[in-house]
Amino acid sequence: MNAPAILTGLLLAGLACTPKSGADLILHSGLVLSMDRYMPPAQALAIVDGRILAVGRNAEIMPLANWKTRKINLKGAVVLPGLTDSHFHLLGFGRSLENLDLLGTASAQEVADRVAAQTVNLPKGSWFTGRGWDQNDWEVTEFPDRELLDRAAPDHPVALRRVDGHALWVNSLALELAGIDARTADPPGGFIHRRENGAPTGVLIDNAMGPVNRAMPAPTRADIRRRLAAAVARCNQVGLTTIHDPGVGQTTLDVIREMIDDDAFPLRYYGMLDGSDPELLERHFAAGPTLDYKDRLTIRSVKLYADGALGSRGAALLSPYSDDPGNRGLLVTSRQDLERVISRTFKAGFQPAVHAIGDRAVRIVLDIYEKLLPPGNEHNLRPRIEHAQMMARRDIRRFGAMGVIPAMQPTHATSDMYWAEDRVGPTRIKGAYAWKSLLEGGAFIAGGSDCPVEREQPLLQIYAARTRQDTTGWPENGWYASEAMSGLAAARSMTTWAAYAAFQDSVRGKILPGYDADLTILSRNPVGSAAQVILETEVLATMIGGETVWRNAAAWRKLPLPPLPEESTATDTVLATGNGSS
Repeated sequence: MNAPAILTGLLLAGLACTPKSGADLILHSGLVLSMDRYMPPAQALAIVDGRILAVGRNAEIMPLANWKTRKINLKGAVVLPGLTDSHFHLLGFGRSLENLDLLGTASAQEVADRVAAQTVNLPKGSWFTGRGWDQNDWEVTEFPDRELLDRAAPDHPVALRRVDGHALWVNSLALELAGIDARTADPPGGFIHRRENGAPTGVLIDNAMGPVNRAMPAPTRADIRRRLAAAVARCNQVGLTTIHDPGVGQTTLDVIREMIDDDAFPLRYYGMLDGSDPELLERHFAAGPTLDYKDRLTIRSVKLYADGALGSRGAALLSPYSDDPGNRGLLVTSRQDLERVISRTFKAGFQPAVHAIGDRAVRIVLDIYEKLLPPGNEHNLRPRIEHAQMMARRDIRRFGAMGVIPAMQPTHATSDMYWAEDRVGPTRIKGAYAWKSLLEGGAFIAGGSDCPVEREQPLLQIYAARTRQDTTGWPENGWYASEAMSGLAAARSMTTWAAYAAFQDSVRGKILPGYDADLTILSRNPVGSAAQVILETEVLATMIGGETVWRNAAAWRKLPLPPLPEESTATDTVLATGNGSS
């Protein structure tokens, strides 16, 4: 069947399923990229009752209007299926918007100076938190000492999370409140950095962070709601219509449900339960998955941890770190415990999603999946490995063969490329961030950011996936460029494949008749244009179920193509002017 015949068939299918005559909304005179292999680029689409009615040329779609239909002239703008971030810590991001942002700091002293400036007027004894420091960006790349923070904020317990979330730098008062001193033993799956006399330096790795986290005051429900609202608003602004949130607890889920009931949660949310909370799992395993509560909330996945992070040398490796001989990283959960919880997760009808960064952790998780997956049932269970940054070459093809989904974050590669090879050497690095190899092996990559570890902008993920360069264009030809994704694959990782990773590929991730009208409208084409164009691309509007949750009126006015006179109506400029709603 040729493309025009397929297009006509889809158009008729859309017309046949409409419950009433005429579209609610028509977007026309743009470039519509459906992300479906059989659907060629189109000019227009029609929406009815929050779903796609039809996709095609202007001449095919405009007759679907009646006197009530709203029409928006795209003026050449590009329409993609709503962008999805497959690994986004929503509450953590909301908290980071209130915390001290330490991304880009050049030294430990600069961090301490910022802490001193921010705490000067705080009530004595109140906790102070921040996130984003990375010793790999400093001239002295060693972990810092608590002495700097003691001088900066002697009257406040200070807890500063490393950029990857797997290390905490605290001062002496925070250690005291957490009950950590020279006699405290390293917990399983954790490490306390120490001075020569055994006293803690103030840097805690992975499970060693637990006592400090427990010592900090718990947020109130009002705090959680405020932070979630701020995070959702920002998601709308950057073009996200769906996020997958790894490691969420019951209180956060309860607040999200309240916000949905109050019509105050303009985002689709795929919740991944905190696998370290037995009571939480028991409750949800007994009840079964929550599927699309009010078209907003789905809970059918469990987030588990196998190891730590590469930047803090906590990722579990098959061989020792090249720059730290004798250290093979940390398994923060034992293999036996992982296998036990994954088995129960499968049996309860939930999807396991295991954080595994090092090649040893990735192999352990793949081995467990291979042992536990019922033959031929991969499509129904869709197990995930979150991050999958370091892989032995022989394990890469196991993903596609077993139906395991790698949920990966392209800007992790472009953030880590300055030092990652120092960690693992020139041979093992060839199995790191190996996107092209995974795709060639038949795997679907679910793209994301790991926000707030990385920036929340999905377009940066598409750019990094295509170029393997930072935003200055370094290195010139891309870092291990043979593992870069094509423009189409990069876009699919944030749309079609992300929807597949959440069992939502029959209703989201493509622009086809019958699919939800979740759309991201952009000023430029991130798929077919030169990669550098992505950095200049603006989000013009974000739609969920055909409703606009974000629009950028100023950017619409800057579009170079004028409305087409023969198709212009009074409602064509609704997004361009910011008047009315759609």
